Amino acid sequence: MPLVCRPWRLWHRATRFIIGSRKASWRRYILLAAFVVILIIIYLLIESYPRSIMRKVVADLSVAVLVRNHPPESVFRCGGDGGGKVRGPTGNATFHPHLPPPRSPENKLRDDPKVLVFTETQYSKTGKDIANILVANRINYKTEVLGRSLPGLTNLSRGKYGAVIFENFDRYLQLDPWNRELLDKYLKDYSVGMVGFMPVREDTRVGTKMKGLPLYIHTNMALKNVSLNSDNPLLHLTRAGGTIVGPVLNSDWTTFTIEDPTYIPIEWAYPSLTDFSEERQNTVVLDQGQLDGIPRVLFGANLEFWLHRLLFLDALSYLSLGRIPLALDRYILVDIDDIFVARKGIRMTTDDVMALLESQRRLQEMVPGWRFNLGFSGKYYQRGYPEENDGDKMLLDHVEDFWWFGHMWGHTQPHELTQDELEIQMQLNKEFAINHDIPTDSGYSIAPHHSGVYPVHEPLYTAWKKVWNVRVTSSEEYPHLYPARLRRGFIHRNIMVLPRLTCGLFTHTVFIDKYPGGRKVLDDSIHGGELFQSIVYNPISIYMTHLSNYGNDRLALYTFESVVKFVKCWTNLKLQTVPPLQLAEQYFHRFPDEADPIWGNPCADHRHMQIWAKEKSCDQLPKFLVIGPQKTGTTALYTFLAMHPAILANYPSPETFEEVQFFNGKNYYKGIDWYMKFFPVPANSSAKFLFEKSATYFEGDVVPRRVRALLPAAKLVITIISPSKRAYSWYHHMRAHSDHTALLYSFHQVITASDTAPRAVRSLRNKCLVPGMYARHIERWLNHFPSSQINIIDGEELRSDPVYVMNDLQRFLGIQPFYNYTEHLRFDKRKGFFCQVVGEDRTKCLGRGKGRIYPSMNESDVKYLKEFYQPYNIALEKLLTKLDYPVPSWLEEDLQ
Repeated sequence: MPLVCRPWRLWHRATRFIIGSRKASWRRYILLAAFVVILIIIYLLIESYPRSIMRKVVADLSVAVLVRNHPPESVFRCGGDGGGKVRGPTGNATFHPHLPPPRSPENKLRDDPKVLVFTETQYSKTGKDIANILVANRINYKTEVLGRSLPGLTNLSRGKYGAVIFENFDRYLQLDPWNRELLDKYLKDYSVGMVGFMPVREDTRVGTKMKGLPLYIHTNMALKNVSLNSDNPLLHLTRAGGTIVGPVLNSDWTTFTIEDPTYIPIEWAYPSLTDFSEERQNTVVLDQGQLDGIPRVLFGANLEFWLHRLLFLDALSYLSLGRIPLALDRYILVDIDDIFVARKGIRMTTDDVMALLESQRRLQEMVPGWRFNLGFSGKYYQRGYPEENDGDKMLLDHVEDFWWFGHMWGHTQPHELTQDELEIQMQLNKEFAINHDIPTDSGYSIAPHHSGVYPVHEPLYTAWKKVWNVRVTSSEEYPHLYPARLRRGFIHRNIMVLPRLTCGLFTHTVFIDKYPGGRKVLDDSIHGGELFQSIVYNPISIYMTHLSNYGNDRLALYTFESVVKFVKCWTNLKLQTVPPLQLAEQYFHRFPDEADPIWGNPCADHRHMQIWAKEKSCDQLPKFLVIGPQKTGTTALYTFLAMHPAILANYPSPETFEEVQFFNGKNYYKGIDWYMKFFPVPANSSAKFLFEKSATYFEGDVVPRRVRALLPAAKLVITIISPSKRAYSWYHHMRAHSDHTALLYSFHQVITASDTAPRAVRSLRNKCLVPGMYARHIERWLNHFPSSQINIIDGEELRSDPVYVMNDLQRFLGIQPFYNYTEHLRFDKRKGFFCQVVGEDRTKCLGRGKGRIYPSMNESDVKYLKEFYQPYNIALEKLLTKLDYPVPSWLEEDLQ
């Protein structure tokens, strides 16, 4: 708060001046009253205004100086039982030697086993908590609401699941004999363990025997002073860090009394109404499986308690024999954005810089390689009060003590700028760096407000590479800002984009007593809450902070020193810091599947719309797609659709003609800006329905997911004909295009080629046969789209009666006005199919490459293909019946 020196002397002199003497006139008393009112108003303003504003006002009036509260200090000490020792594994190994290996080599799990989670309902809270933790740790899982039968547990004799979880362990104990025997046999045969959570009970039980287990339970317990048994085989990630003093969150815990020495207590606590002399209660126990061959970890409470989240991960690794891995390396990088940018009154002074250096030194003793990473905008250098300008200079005096990266010169949001404007901004900032000996070769940069990184603003990536040679950036926007546990990385144009995390500090959180929700909220995040868990769950973490978090109450220093101490106290994690480029290489080495981006729809996220260029519009994206497969009549369908006055197709591609082929190939990596260029800007077109046709989309493994992400409301049109006919047509299509392999090998040689055949032959074989496995591909699309958004067309009916098919398709698409194809399509006897009417006596047909007449297929090939496609055709018939489609006549013939 600003201080005014000698306030009482000022009051005395002012009153003597106004009143003068005891015989002062009534006017002077009015002046005195006004003076008092003014002082009261000033006092109220001082009390009500933010301190930063009052500092500015007072400093500008030269009657006060900046006075700051004493910043909070990290005083956490790891103590209590086990606080000074690390018991159990401390290395990177994820195999626990305390369980026997799988009993027989033929009973193996799949290479990437999932976790099977049995929940009460799909909306249960503990079930959601379990799923959230699994997702955050990138552990594959399947959720099942327990019913009359179990899901399939094996696939081709290989076990699907590395651990089984019961949200309510009572449900396991109450399984009917058949399902219980089936599940237990799987668990024993594949050496898989079980995690169980005790349910909250309305009735209180004291010493109730658990069915079939040497345990007695006590329910609805209110507990306090939780600690861990450091001498147990389960702890791997978790470390026995002492005693958590005080009552636990809820008073409905279940505790266990153990009656067998093969059961080991993992966690214990004391009844809340007693002292430490009372007998402690076991709250988490390990059944080593020596009695019935099934190891189990049982929790007496749910996952709301932060320590249970750590033990839960350890349990999964232990019970799966390390097949669900749990590495201990953690990389942490803390970015300080907005260096030189903050407004007057909340910037860093020389004292703050010294505190930053001292904190960095302390953190380096706990975290090897720790160094703060400073992002600067040179335009705002020396824009603070004198004390703050001295702080700016001191940062540059210690430039070698930090890592540095460039923001924008004017801290402008990149999505609002052209490429030329971006290059000018970056060049100015780079020149500032060179003039002040700031390194310019980090290869890392951050866009203000993460603008332009995702959704992608292509000029930003171009300018970054040209001016700064950027190879790494980070963003909190991919795929969405919330929930944070789902943030991921991707690579675009050889720039690695890492997920960025928040630590609970923002530009406005500069004073501890003004922290939203109070200091307890921040401390809870540090001591087992969101910030702590983000370090535990993420092998690689980049945290966003701001310059204002290091001045004022220096909340960032308090936060990171405290959380690092807490992590080292309660976990065996090995923390370290490396520069951004090494961090990115580590990230994509661990998670190579994330390198390929999944472009989402910007208009589905309000936050993304705020950082997307204003001239872009989702109305420039198609409303429906014709997805194939090839050689089933998709080109004719494309032509018929383009005749409709309310439908507009994409612009042709110079490489792939009428097909864009965006979602299934290298074009996808060019981004959605490239894709949108194939469609007219809405203002330049009156058409309501944009569409594209790419027949290669149908069988693409990743295509449905990509389409769903960008076009979630799009409708999909599929055409199918006899798969044997389609395969034969594709082979002759390739011969007509002088494909070397098709000319060299007969149709029979191609379709019967083995996996040892030359690569070119196998490729042609797959292009002939795989698209005709219709049911498999349609099911994949149905995993991402509801059946109400998919229309399946009989390609033979499209050829013989296109008017009926097109009328039905118009109704499916909901297109208005209704177009009368009877007047615009006519059968052409010479071509043998329907063509567009362009005059009374003239039609416009597809090119000569369409509607070719091929030699008849050999009977042996007909028989071979009929047998090959039989299981796929049976599946197709069932699927069409399930979706309420009539079974095509060609399918009935193929199934005879």
